Amino acid sequence: MAAPDGTPRVLFLCTGNSCRSQMAEGWARHLHPGAIDACSAGTHPQGLNRLAVAAMAEAGVDISAHQSKPIAACEPATLDLVITVCGHAHETCPLFPGATRVLHHGFDDPPRLAEGAATDEAALPHYRRVRDQIRAFVETLPALLAASPITTPRGES
Repeated sequence: MAAPDGTPRVLFLCTGNSCRSQMAEGWARHLHPGAIDACSAGTHPQGLNRLAVAAMAEAGVDISAHQSKPIAACEPATLDLVITVCGHAHETCPLFPGATRVLHHGFDDPPRLAEGAATDEAALPHYRRVRDQIRAFVETLPALLAASPITTPRGES
């Protein structure tokens, strides 16, 4: 169900809602203002990742005011499309009411990739790469929303 003004509602779902889903929401709002009503959430919200905020700021997108939140905060009954951006969220994605479509498009986990980095500067290239991959995907959202059906059965990627 679209927003009252007809704008499609999209949820980006990840486990912690700290990095990838936040980047995706930021890109959707930045690239498609007024055309997509974007929200992000986590199956187990754990706070906003500061290096995700820094990487997005480098690209001119401010997500510093975003908050990590549960699915319920995105009004699940109003969603048109749910995009899981990590494997765990895809495997544990709840059922959504009505005609909500679910699509899995996984991205590498920057915090995991950067675990051995000694400094933020050493870690940031991982965040930048994933940020840019998420941007490229989010650029395709209008076409994805126009396509039907785009559901992905559980267990497929």
